[in-house]
Amino acid sequence: MTPTILHDGFAFIEGPRWHDGALWFSDMHDDTVWRAAPGKAPEKMADVPGNPSGLGWLPDGRLLVVSMLDKQVLRQEPGGALVRHADLSAIATRRANDMVVASTGHAWVGNFGFDFDTGEAPAPAALAGISPDGTATRAADGLLFPNGMVITPDGKTLIAAETFGAKLTAFDIGADNTLSNQRDWAALPEGAVPDGICLDAEGAVWAASPTTGTCIRLKEGGEVLDTITTGRQAIACALGGADGKTLFLSTAETTHRDKCRALRSARIETVDVAVPGTPTY
Repeated sequence: MTPTILHDGFAFIEGPRWHDGALWFSDMHDDTVWRAAPGKAPEKMADVPGNPSGLGWLPDGRLLVVSMLDKQVLRQEPGGALVRHADLSAIATRRANDMVVASTGHAWVGNFGFDFDTGEAPAPAALAGISPDGTATRAADGLLFPNGMVITPDGKTLIAAETFGAKLTAFDIGADNTLSNQRDWAALPEGAVPDGICLDAEGAVWAASPTTGTCIRLKEGGEVLDTITTGRQAIACALGGADGKTLFLSTAETTHRDKCRALRSARIETVDVAVPGTPTY
């Protein structure tokens, strides 16, 4: 399967999510959030000076966006203004990162755990859990660069990508939204690491791997079911479209902020797949 370019000319695309009939994504290195409805040009929805990353929505439809540099989750009010929803500074040791939001409005956010840009040695990081009222607590510890996350449709399992662990890690979600029973869900093939991920209706996870330029479909236990080669760094992925069978891929030539802003070569590419995605919030 060869990806088709859908949108290009961006700096660095993170956190793609299919929501309410459109693809949403953050242009992390251009400090903006975008919405792309089918057949239309992308529309800018917010400016986030602190580098936007993970996206999600509260049950009432308000957008949540991770502001990486100031370690906050922002909430977009009906008039468009962004206000602080949660402060993660007591939990995130380095930049906040990707996010997943459950149908209840409870969210989980990862962070780098170390300074990736300066070559600081990798160090474990915590997941933050955020209640719908914005209260943040430490949900889990000891993850190596927790990145993309998904929640199973029954709301009982959270799967997180550990980029520097080269694996997917699962947790049970309790009735009170606590995480327990941390366990390996799948190791990635040699040389691959997971960045953004998405879940399909058969329970398989698509994982974008920047180191190999591939998006890999895995089942629990690590069996590789499919691989898509992009020829570029594969940063993140999302399933959506009218039938849920469009795999949207965020690809880039580099992760360096200044180079990304100069090149503006980040893309959204698409591939038609056989199994649809699960709902995202």
